[in-house]
Amino acid sequence: MVLCAGFGTRLRPLTDSCPKPMVPLCGLPLLRYNFALLKYAGVEELVINTHHLGPAMERGAIEQANSLALKLSVSREERHILGTGGGLKKAAAELSSGTFFVLNGDMLFDVDLAAALAAHRAAGAVATMILAPYPPGATYGAVEVDSSDQVRRIAGRGAAPASGEKWIKRHFTGVHIMEPEVLSRLPEGESDVNRIAYVRLIHEGARVLGYVQQGAWADLGAPKSYLKSNLDVLAGRVPLARFKPAVDPWTGTREVAPGVFAHETAKIDAAAKLVGPALIHAGARIAAGAQVGPDAVLGSGVRVDEEAVAIRAVCWDNTHLARSERVEGAIAAPGVRLDAT
Repeated sequence: MVLCAGFGTRLRPLTDSCPKPMVPLCGLPLLRYNFALLKYAGVEELVINTHHLGPAMERGAIEQANSLALKLSVSREERHILGTGGGLKKAAAELSSGTFFVLNGDMLFDVDLAAALAAHRAAGAVATMILAPYPPGATYGAVEVDSSDQVRRIAGRGAAPASGEKWIKRHFTGVHIMEPEVLSRLPEGESDVNRIAYVRLIHEGARVLGYVQQGAWADLGAPKSYLKSNLDVLAGRVPLARFKPAVDPWTGTREVAPGVFAHETAKIDAAAKLVGPALIHAGARIAAGAQVGPDAVLGSGVRVDEEAVAIRAVCWDNTHLARSERVEGAIAAPGVRLDAT
């Protein structure tokens, strides 16, 4: 199950018209990355939940699932959003046949799902939280594990350590592996799976495994992290082997200047300035005197007029940068400029 019901509040106004899991990452919908990751881990059936911009979210998910030959079910949260726990509970009929993955729809994670699943099964866990090292100096709620990698406390809820016992703080990546019995620990209606089901399981003595994986991870829910993730993919700092061949932002492009890749249908004036790394998608038009890059992604149909500049920028499909406009450290979409510094 990929959780797709959220409002994308931190990315507004971009997400006023585009569901957060459908925002472009180097020109391809973020949801495609997560669907491809699951497909290449052996998943054949998917569930998403929808609420904010539900019809658009559903259309986008169906398109991506069909292109990857994946079977998709949609759990519609129409009246109000149900949270992670409520979303799982509502989709219980689709999730009750066996072990399942759960992913947040607004993240990018180069995670070895097959290795995580093997660890989950070897531990006999009822649930596994895929974790990463806790950042130095961080103050947000951590997942705490004991010496046997058993999850003992989540954001301060759960068990208390015995005298002299030390638990290790970890960062939760938003990826779970669950057995269907987790669903029985969730109430009907809105709830949080981490703070309700997992805390109940911890108190019951059930095995909730904390499995640590090192790898490129990002939450794309805020402008700064969204821009950084685009530029990390652009610069090759995010390995894409687990997502290919379904995810390849450079399909149909050629190198037109050092580190600058443009789709064969893009029209670039010979007097434009191109500085790598940059990625220019189909149908883009770049006028004389314009500058694209370094660190720029132009979506399909983007128009960059004379003397306009795009540096450390992501321009969504069909965005128009007017003459002498400068977009730097920002996300540009039709009618929207969002600072990401």
